[in-house]
Amino acid sequence: MQVGSFLQQLDPSHLTAPHRSLPRAVRCWSEEQLTNQLQVPVLKSRDTEAKKKGGLLCDLVLEQDNHHLNSRSPVHVWGYFFDCMESERSQRMGNACMPLKRIAYFLCLLSALLLTEGKKPAKPKCPAVCTCTKDNALCENARSIPRTVPPDVISLSFVRSGFTEISEGSFLFTPSLQLLFIENNNIKSISRHTFRGLKSLIHLSLANNNLQTLPKDIFKGLDSLTNVLFFRDLRGNSFNCDCKLKWLVEWLGHTNATVEDIYCEGPPEYKKRKINSLSPKDFDCIITEFAKSQDLPYQSLSIDVFSYMNDEYVVIAQPFTGKCIFLEWDHVEKTFRNYDNITGTSTVVCKPIVIETQLYVIVAQLFGGSHIYKRDSFANKFIKIQDIEILKIRKPNDIETFKIENNWYFVVADSSKAGFTTIYKWNGNGFYSHQSLHAWYRDTDVEYLEIARTPQILRTPHLILSSSSQRPVIYQWNKATQLFINQTDIPNMEDVYAVKHFSVKGDVYICLTRFIGDSKVMKWGGSSFQDIQRMPSRGSMVFQPLQINNYQYAILGSDYSFTQVYNWDAEKAKFVKFQEINVQAPRSFTHVSINKRNFLFASSFKGNTQIYKHVIVDLSA
Repeated sequence: MQVGSFLQQLDPSHLTAPHRSLPRAVRCWSEEQLTNQLQVPVLKSRDTEAKKKGGLLCDLVLEQDNHHLNSRSPVHVWGYFFDCMESERSQRMGNACMPLKRIAYFLCLLSALLLTEGKKPAKPKCPAVCTCTKDNALCENARSIPRTVPPDVISLSFVRSGFTEISEGSFLFTPSLQLLFIENNNIKSISRHTFRGLKSLIHLSLANNNLQTLPKDIFKGLDSLTNVLFFRDLRGNSFNCDCKLKWLVEWLGHTNATVEDIYCEGPPEYKKRKINSLSPKDFDCIITEFAKSQDLPYQSLSIDVFSYMNDEYVVIAQPFTGKCIFLEWDHVEKTFRNYDNITGTSTVVCKPIVIETQLYVIVAQLFGGSHIYKRDSFANKFIKIQDIEILKIRKPNDIETFKIENNWYFVVADSSKAGFTTIYKWNGNGFYSHQSLHAWYRDTDVEYLEIARTPQILRTPHLILSSSSQRPVIYQWNKATQLFINQTDIPNMEDVYAVKHFSVKGDVYICLTRFIGDSKVMKWGGSSFQDIQRMPSRGSMVFQPLQINNYQYAILGSDYSFTQVYNWDAEKAKFVKFQEINVQAPRSFTHVSINKRNFLFASSFKGNTQIYKHVIVDLSA
């Protein structure tokens, strides 16, 4: 309560009412009662209270009934007595002592209020482990950072300390520090927010400790005084110059603070190098990984992705249920959910193809023939529009779609002894047989790609057929006849189950999968494919290259061990081992990009279909 507001509440009648004779008693107020605005007066013996000098009690004789001052009362205020005249003398002199009594009354109340309101906490004392002067504190053998130091201290030093870590907010209670020295200790770690609140700090020394790294943004907020030259001393530490210290290299490049030369103790390639001389480009701190995101409770063989009506969809072939399951992205739950399905028998491939704005799906089945479905937007379902001739396609194993000179095609690789790998062409109303390539060769895979025979010639369409009975065969498109012609094969590569291609900086590469023996990576040299890398493989039926943003991967599945994920090393111009994932009997790997998220779908012939999320991690963050 403010003094002014308290005085305004006083009753002026206490000073102006006529005096009366009163009993010999004293009304006194304690500190608590004064604070509560004189609510409860306490009667005590006058002789007892008259002996108290310099206390909070006022020795006032008041009328018991009307609380008026008596002209005969001696007034005791903080040890001083104002002795008013006897009533007879008072009568002769009129009310001459009334002003004095008024002054005494107000001094009593005002003194009590000021004392009550003026109480302040005691200033922090110098910690026992420190030696303090007016503005300096030196702490030796401290087991922790003192929580309080005298407020006038602007320089704080620690030597031979017993602590090895400095925790968050250790200096929140010393905001006025300008100089902080934590030198010649055994400090191993410091929290990111250790120096939070030190807005006045102009010199910080962490020299000669055992620091191997510093958390990012540890100096954030310490440069607010732009007109002050901030000085930091980090010498004599064992800094490991890895990604966790990349921020320091960046900070040293643009700070105005003065920093002494500091050196790396590791890794070996940077040992004894000045950190000040390093560049952020010296650190490769961005890594990626495939993190498990979702399990689909069914087996699968092939997985394809397509765009239709401005949305992305995934279609999965389920061999045991015979269904083509279509998935869409749930923008609320952030997961994939069922959209529709096509029911069949022992389905091995569900291949979508969008011609203009119409969606078609080629459904390849081991039994019951293969069919083509059309999406009816009015009925909101799939309708079968065509059967694929069963005499040619007896045991389909793979389907590839492609477009040449504005004409749409698809090719079915047939793996039966009596079947034909056949190309079909869209004629405006349906697909009809355009060309049969292989008869009785038991083809297991077909891959469409474009390569140039010489640097001066534009790339031309090619097909590579993989077969269990011969080496992979390369077919080239003949523009004059509008047919593929047998060009050559890939030597020394028997028993190749599948071939998939990718490009790096304009060069064309292929990944060749072998169930027994080494799988290979080969590069197109202008007239043939040349070996560049071998991958040990056992029980592999898929070696799938795929690109996610700027990252080129190749994933080698296995029926008997973990699936190996490789990442392309641009400097070495080959793949390096990157990650292992556990997929039972994988048959395909498909990249799906939705809402700036990248996923890897992994089909499984013996277990659940798995979805992995492609995660980018910054090790310097």
